[in-house]
Amino acid sequence: MLATSGAKVAVRIDDLDRGTTVLSGDDFVTLPVAGLGVVPLLIEVAARFEDGTLDPLEIIDRASFDRVEVGGLWQHLKAPALPLADIAVLAAAGGDTTAANALIERVGLPAVHARIEQLGLRRVALIDRFRDHRGPDDAPHVALGSAAEFAGLFAALVNSEAVSAGVSAQVAEWLSLNQDLSLVASATGLDPFAHFNDEHGLLFIDKTGRDAGVRAEAGVLAGPRAGVSYALIVCFDDLSISHRLRAHEAFRSLGIELMEYVF
Repeated sequence: MLATSGAKVAVRIDDLDRGTTVLSGDDFVTLPVAGLGVVPLLIEVAARFEDGTLDPLEIIDRASFDRVEVGGLWQHLKAPALPLADIAVLAAAGGDTTAANALIERVGLPAVHARIEQLGLRRVALIDRFRDHRGPDDAPHVALGSAAEFAGLFAALVNSEAVSAGVSAQVAEWLSLNQDLSLVASATGLDPFAHFNDEHGLLFIDKTGRDAGVRAEAGVLAGPRAGVSYALIVCFDDLSISHRLRAHEAFRSLGIELMEYVF
């Protein structure tokens, strides 16, 4: 329905146990993914924490880089400076654009590009920092990616294959705190603020991305019967609330299907 209305939709679901593809549709197409592009940035930060080239307790002052107000909590906090480890939590858990920009400023986009290449990703790119407004001289998007590669990246995280077991575990831990459960995860019934140890045995980590006419999510969902890695990217004309809700419904529908598969 979305595709027939002119939206661009890309989806990929992989069974983690069997190593097979459950569903794919235009999963090779590179599309804008907004905040989902923070995942390789978090991997680079975690890798530097592990090898000692970055101190998790290094204090970063938010006044040292351009202010951005498009999303997140740090801009509303009284604390003008935070340690890098806490900034990574804000970027992963709250989609905090100020925190993400602080990490980009500290490690640099070239390092993230090198890390993406080292991970074997050919259709993923973090190409700019977050901005309140994008002018003609700015990159048109924060990040790009394909559903296939993001689903594969999340599979690598839970399989301890992203850089190292320690790096994979650290990034997975940060992402397990994500509070945006409004898209695919809206079908899980999980508590947005406390879903790390679900009493029903549901394992879930994810990262979402949002921009004008862009919704993206990738993650891992595992239950007693199966586990999957998934990614869904929808680019649509955000002409009205109805258009937006139609896009959101696609994510919820996928979430329902995934819940039935893993349970």
